[in-house]
Amino acid sequence: MKIVVLDGYTLNPGDLSWDELRSLGECEIHDRTPREEVVKRAADAEIVLTNKAPVTRESILALPKLKYIGVLATGYNIVDVAAARERNIPVTNVPTYGTKSVAQHTFALLLELAQHVGHHAQTVRDGRWTKCADFCYWDYPLVELDGLTMGIVGFGRIGKAAADLALAFGMKVLATSATPKHAPANIQLTDLTTLFRQSDVISLHCPLTPQTKNLLNNERLALMKPTAFLLNTSRGPLIDEHALADALNSGRIAGAAVDVLSVEPPPAGNPLLRAKNCLVTPHIAWATRAARSRLMQIAIANVRAFIAGEPENVVN
Repeated sequence: MKIVVLDGYTLNPGDLSWDELRSLGECEIHDRTPREEVVKRAADAEIVLTNKAPVTRESILALPKLKYIGVLATGYNIVDVAAARERNIPVTNVPTYGTKSVAQHTFALLLELAQHVGHHAQTVRDGRWTKCADFCYWDYPLVELDGLTMGIVGFGRIGKAAADLALAFGMKVLATSATPKHAPANIQLTDLTTLFRQSDVISLHCPLTPQTKNLLNNERLALMKPTAFLLNTSRGPLIDEHALADALNSGRIAGAAVDVLSVEPPPAGNPLLRAKNCLVTPHIAWATRAARSRLMQIAIANVRAFIAGEPENVVN
């Protein structure tokens, strides 16, 4: 079978190997594919792998040889799964590769908000400590996490991993989930309103659905403590970005740190890029080498299973 990877660069910028995938068939790997080039590049492919290159209904209908679509990520909204199902084309994803890495990045963001390590290290590099009249200085309030309450919105795999880290820091944990779940005795399941009112740190770990779009809006921001931090390593459209920027710039909440935005890459006018005490990282929570290696192995295993007639991780 001919295999075409539409956009493989973010998964493998050169530190991993495609050799195992190449062993499964004729393989053509593109770093990136513009939307208008998808059909041309996948014209002879029976197997297509994509991360963010869209495989639309029109593309699927224009690719008569296509038999399988593999998404190199957990989210699969980049593929018209209904159109694929109509042609009996399985669509697969990679659901579990990045749990620990995303939880780790969540706490990297939180620790930067709490300690401003990067900022203060840069001031030392700039010579400020050398010229300081005192043995120390700090430019922001330094926040101890022990004893604070962390609210986890979305108590799935990543939410649970973030909760474990919060507990290790001595934090109390509230959590909310769209589906009832059993929680350990040291984690309290509650409703969204209570979570937003009582939490010192709120971390979003839920999928993007019509119900969760703009979950963080003016109404919920008004519930938050003025000393609270907001974290998002899930999906950008969970946040009304203008509402959050207004809350930050007016001091209604203390800070925010996000790894995802509503449009990626963001336009220069995105209000969070210049909002007060807002950290933005370029969607890298998933991108540790260990996580990308797991993603590649699972994606290739998905292809192997399809070729064997027993597809796994099918989402449609």
